[in-house]
Amino acid sequence: MPDCREQVYSNDYFDFIIPYEARKENEPFDGCIQRVSEYFDIFFYPRSELPPLGVGNFSYSSIPNCYGLLDTIALEESGIIRLQNQPVLSLKGRGVLVGFLDTGIDYTNPLFRYTDGSTRIMSIWDQTIENGRPPAGILYGAEYRAEEINQALASDDPYAIVPSRDETGHGTFLAGITCGGEDVANDFIGAAPNAALAIVKLKQAKQYLRDFFFVPDGVVVFQETDIMMAVTYLNGLAAILNMPLVICLALGNSIGSHGRAENLAAYLNFICLRRQRSIVTAAGNEANSRHHYQGRISGEMKYEDVELNVEEDMEGFVLELWSEAPELFEVSVISPTGEQMPRIPASTRTSTAFRFVFEGTTVTVDYPGYVTEAENQLIFFRFVKPRKGLWIIRVYPANIVTGNYNIWLPMKELMLGTVFFLRSNPEITLTSPGTANQVITVGGYQVADRSIYADSGRGYTVTGEIKPDFVAPAVNIYGPGLRHNYVTYTGTSVAAAVTAGAVAQIMQWALVEQNNPWLSNAGIKNMLIRGAGKSGDRSYPNREWGYGTLDVYNAFNEMRNR
Repeated sequence: MPDCREQVYSNDYFDFIIPYEARKENEPFDGCIQRVSEYFDIFFYPRSELPPLGVGNFSYSSIPNCYGLLDTIALEESGIIRLQNQPVLSLKGRGVLVGFLDTGIDYTNPLFRYTDGSTRIMSIWDQTIENGRPPAGILYGAEYRAEEINQALASDDPYAIVPSRDETGHGTFLAGITCGGEDVANDFIGAAPNAALAIVKLKQAKQYLRDFFFVPDGVVVFQETDIMMAVTYLNGLAAILNMPLVICLALGNSIGSHGRAENLAAYLNFICLRRQRSIVTAAGNEANSRHHYQGRISGEMKYEDVELNVEEDMEGFVLELWSEAPELFEVSVISPTGEQMPRIPASTRTSTAFRFVFEGTTVTVDYPGYVTEAENQLIFFRFVKPRKGLWIIRVYPANIVTGNYNIWLPMKELMLGTVFFLRSNPEITLTSPGTANQVITVGGYQVADRSIYADSGRGYTVTGEIKPDFVAPAVNIYGPGLRHNYVTYTGTSVAAAVTAGAVAQIMQWALVEQNNPWLSNAGIKNMLIRGAGKSGDRSYPNREWGYGTLDVYNAFNEMRNR
């Protein structure tokens, strides 16, 4: 029998996401398989038996993407405190399970305990611990339930019993914003201080994926397979506990179709359609990164040049060109010295590598075929050791109706150097999986002057769906640090955490207290959209603010007035 735990952690194995219906039942496979759901499996293959990782060698969707971190005035502004203090409603998340998949949690912090000192954390699944007891049906990591956490809290050496730690503080901060208890001395309270917590500490992406996507050393980044498994775990735990579940997912990346193509987005949509489940995710912080180009070839244009500025010599980067069927494009690349890669004819599943002599740069262009249900086109670029200067991607029409296409670079935190489009477009800069149509996608704004947070990812999706759904406070938000102190964070991840607390309040009223036991994720989203605050000097919805600013108190008020 293979050692499946070793395969999960070892960089000597490729991890692939395989849709269940794509599996060939009669095809022998001696390796390990991790079931995600009835729709997806994860296969582990020895790298020594396979060609190098590349979109030309493997299905684009089978290669796990990489996702990075998206970084009590907020609660007052969002109507959360008013709901906590309203004498009849008194909504603080009681009976609701809030799940976090992030960098872990400081479970010793008093903010995550009841008044008797016992933990409010129902479970921690630490994917990084290789020698612990994994959850049932999962191949890896270590699970610690509330009894063990309480035992650790009563010990002089808690980490000898539950050795899970949050080394960066990101997960602890978000959990505190959403579910932290009241600390009167430091004037702090979370949005849903009576909610129960479930924590997944994600393991970082394997090195071969970091190398393929050119993720810098030291940057916290997670792979799609582990995020999908975290969602599976949280959903299963909520079923065992018979509790409604809201998941706060504050991770993202800006490559992908910005529609419905990604496996993670599809899986989140599936979970959102289940009873008593809701998922909140962030819009990302990419609006001002200059990492999106929106192109259009019209009339008699023979081609369009997309100018890409590389500010310093670097190890490499990737980018993706997407177009909606029946649009079809072909490309070539021109180096800073004027050397041109020949135009590559559009055909399915071709991979072309070209070495630029004077730059010493290799560019690989993959046409992986049609990668979505709508058969949209993807062209995948990989620049290896690009030299400083102005690179040009020349886009040719092969079959066009509208002539529209989009190109995205990864989000700035996941790149080794500074690369940007000279004629960039801040629209359609939502990070995945915030483009998933069923999830609640939250952008950010600044409470102090009620202005949009300048970096907040903007909509809409490429299919024209309204995203973000609304915005929440995201600038200089106060919350718990790693040494039981308090720090401030800025970013749409904070807006997602605030909103997850508001969702927990609604779930308590509707599902736990049985005021609307059939309320769905779509119903919760629509309730928050109806209650969103609006300014008289702008029209709604729009690409920056969505339907307005989060105001959960007004959401109840609007419902009362109908």
